[in-house]
Amino acid sequence: MKIALFSDIHANILAFNAMLRDMDDEKPDAVYCLGDLVGYHIHPNEIIDEIRRRAIPAIKGNHDEKVAGLVTTTEALAEPGAQYAYHIISEDNRDYLKTLPAHIRLEYHLGNDKLNMVFAHGSTRKIDEYVLIGTDEDYVMQMLKEANADMLFVGHSHKPYHRVLQDESGLYKHVINLGSVGKPKDGDPLACYVLVTLNENSSCKDKNSIGVEFRRVEYDVEAAVKAIENSPLPKEFAEALRKSI
Repeated sequence: MKIALFSDIHANILAFNAMLRDMDDEKPDAVYCLGDLVGYHIHPNEIIDEIRRRAIPAIKGNHDEKVAGLVTTTEALAEPGAQYAYHIISEDNRDYLKTLPAHIRLEYHLGNDKLNMVFAHGSTRKIDEYVLIGTDEDYVMQMLKEANADMLFVGHSHKPYHRVLQDESGLYKHVINLGSVGKPKDGDPLACYVLVTLNENSSCKDKNSIGVEFRRVEYDVEAAVKAIENSPLPKEFAEALRKSI
């Protein structure tokens, strides 16, 4: 079983299309999106349309949540600034974003063991909470326990990592941050997504029985930067994308 997971596309169509091409070549058995389809760039509708066309299960990110209650006028569309990224989303796609779930939970029965996966955008507690590689271990373990998660997948920070923790019974717990497809912040401009591989022997008893691969995909970053610079969006969005910060 090969599972592809991605997050934080942020309306960057060039990065998204490059990631999709790479992902399709890998032929995953299942695909999930962990939110923030929109914000920071100019192609939110194209991103949402493709995710809907492919029927990819997705959860709501904090930027997706911003469309709730947003009123768009002709003046709003003409007004330069960060809110432009949300005003250009179609009404139909806003309705889609508003109804996305907060979490996705999967339970696998592999051999004699169960493996519980939980997908959240920020954390299982809050949509915009950062779960970083250095977040206090006791805090993370408590979160895993209350979510009944053996593997917790998150986004939001745009900084990818795979952290393995061991509980009091000796079982291994995995926390995986998917990084970002369209707006990395780890100094590497390449689009990032994750492939997880499971087999009949995958278990929390063996930390090496679950494969986690971070895929970095090249795309025309400068063209994506120029598209922001030629739009009403703030120019600092372009520079942040260029520097991957």
